[in-house]
Amino acid sequence: MYVKSILDEKGRNVVTGGPQLTVRQAAVYLHENHIGAIVILDRNDRIAGIATERDIVAAVARNGAECLDKPISSIMWGNVHRCGENQTVDELMEMMSTLRARHIPVEKDGRLVGIISIGDVVKSHIRAIQHEADAIKAYIAS
Repeated sequence: MYVKSILDEKGRNVVTGGPQLTVRQAAVYLHENHIGAIVILDRNDRIAGIATERDIVAAVARNGAECLDKPISSIMWGNVHRCGENQTVDELMEMMSTLRARHIPVEKDGRLVGIISIGDVVKSHIRAIQHEADAIKAYIAS
């Protein structure tokens, strides 16, 4: 199975913001959209960074509530690891495990086309196992 298959099933909508978005605004976006990460795009709609709920909690723990009014660019990860639609789910799982990343943006031709979370990968893996189990049951029953 490929990353493209997961995106085709779950959708390609990604919550994004610009680097001047405040940490507070990013927290609201995460909460309202029930997501764990927001991708930050530059003025050319290229990936400039990613900020997660963990990053926000860490910033508050380090700097207190005043960090909420700072730009998200002050706490985001600028070195964003990405994947392509043609990568396998196994490759993506290895990448997420090695990098300890829960969210990986997906790019095609240098443009953001989706995001995969660890939850998306787990759901995909469970579906694949269920499909295999159903096929084995059908084979045995026939």
